[in-house]
Amino acid sequence: MSAGMVIGMVQIAIRLADADLRRLDAAVAQGRYPTRAAAVRAGVERLLRDEREHEIAQQYRRAYGAQPQDDSTGRAGVALMATVVAREEAADPDQSMS
Repeated sequence: MSAGMVIGMVQIAIRLADADLRRLDAAVAQGRYPTRAAAVRAGVERLLRDEREHEIAQQYRRAYGAQPQDDSTGRAGVALMATVVAREEAADPDQSMS
């Protein structure tokens, strides 16, 4: 194993457009990431998180399609949210949504 190699990580090669590489290097130069590899890992982590959230949303849609929410549950949720908003506005009128 070479110096700096982390156990459980695999090295891959990617090709980037010149403009994308310049932007990546600028982010590293600005200190947003310590290295190009760290910046790419952060991007991959974000992509994988977004994909997971998308998958979860699809599962919810399928579940609600198979077992739709009844109207009383929807009305209860709206009423609860209205109560929460009203309490927040009463506590801090400057932060009201209107």
